[in-house]
Amino acid sequence: MTTVDDVSRPSRLAGPDEAISVEELQLAARNHGIPLEALRYDVTPAGLHYLLIHYDIPDVDPATHVLTVDGAVDRPFAVGLAELRERPRVTHRVTLECAGNGRALLHPRPVSQPWLVEAVGNAEWTGTPLAPLLRDAGVAADTVDVVFTGADHGVERGVEQDYQRALPVAEALREEVLLAYEMNGAPLLPQHGAPLRLIVPGWYGMAHVKWLRRIDVRTTPFDGYQNAVAYRLRQDAADPGVPVTRIEPRALVRPPGFPDFMSRTRVLRPGPCTLDGRAWSGHAPVMSVEVTTDGGVTWKPAKLDEHTGGPYAWRRWHHEWAATPGRYVLSARATDASGRTQPVEQPWNRGGFANNLVQRVEVVVLAG
Repeated sequence: MTTVDDVSRPSRLAGPDEAISVEELQLAARNHGIPLEALRYDVTPAGLHYLLIHYDIPDVDPATHVLTVDGAVDRPFAVGLAELRERPRVTHRVTLECAGNGRALLHPRPVSQPWLVEAVGNAEWTGTPLAPLLRDAGVAADTVDVVFTGADHGVERGVEQDYQRALPVAEALREEVLLAYEMNGAPLLPQHGAPLRLIVPGWYGMAHVKWLRRIDVRTTPFDGYQNAVAYRLRQDAADPGVPVTRIEPRALVRPPGFPDFMSRTRVLRPGPCTLDGRAWSGHAPVMSVEVTTDGGVTWKPAKLDEHTGGPYAWRRWHHEWAATPGRYVLSARATDASGRTQPVEQPWNRGGFANNLVQRVEVVVLAG
C-alpha cells in the first residue's frame, strides 16, 4: 500500500562533500531571494521581494473567499474580503525574512530550501488589525494559542497538512498584527498570499500565514507540524528544541561595483567608494552597524540613516571606503537595542534556522 512516507522523506544533513541536489535546485527555482542590488530601494518592489511557497499557490477567488474565526470564542463568525475592507485600514512597513535565510552557507548543511542571504524584503502591507476581530469574537480568558490556517495543502516529512501556524495569544493581540490584503498599495499577488494573509511584524516569515482562511482560538498549546516539528532550533534529531520566533539582527551589504556572471565576485575601480546596505532586527531597533573591508580583522562604525520606515522596517547604513587595488572581503554586522549582535562564527542548528552569520562579499579592485 502506498503512503505519503513513500514520497516524503525525513530531514537530513548533507554529507561533507555533497553538492546541492536536484531536489534543492527545484525548490530554489520555485522560491527566490531579493537581488542584492535591490537593497537600494527603501520599499522592495513586489516582484523583487523574497518568496517562499511551501506547497502550491492555491486557486482562491477573492470574491467568494471567507475567513472563519472559531474555537474558544463567545461569538464565532465568518467574514468576506469586502467586509474586512470596510474595517479600519492601516499600513505598516515591515521587513520579512525567511527563518532559513543563510541555511546553504552552514557546515554541515541542512538539506532544504538552499538560501544564501537573500531571503528578505521590506514592503508596505495594508489591511485591518487582527486584534479587534479577536475582541469582537470574544476570546476565552484561558486562551493559549491562536492558530492560523492557509489554503495551501501538501506533505512535509511524511505529514499531510494544510499550512498552519500558531501565535501565543499575547502576540496575536498585538495591535500591529495585520490581516493584509494589499502589498505596496496594490492587491496582493497570488504568490504573496492573495487575497488575504497574516503579517506579524518582527517575526520570521513562517508566522506570516498566506492565503489565510481560518483562525482558531485554542485553550491548549497547538501541536501542529509547523509549530511542534518544523521551525525549531535543535542540535540533533532527538532534541525537542525551542521555537523560532523573532528575527535576529542582520545587516546586508549592497554589493558595490559590477559582478562576474558566474562567481558574482564584484569588480571595482580604485578610488572613493560608498558602501551601503540595510540592517534590521525583530527584537529591538538597530542601534549600530560596523563594517569590515579586510575579512573581519578590523571593524569600523558605519553611519545609520534616519529611521523613517517605522519600528519593523529595515534601516539604511553607509560607510566611506577608499578602495585601492587588491582583493577584499566586505562584511557588515548589526547590533540592536536589546544588545544582540551578529556573530562572526556560524550559529549552527539542524534546521538551519535564524542563522544571522555575517555576510561575505568578495571584491576585486582593479589596478588603475
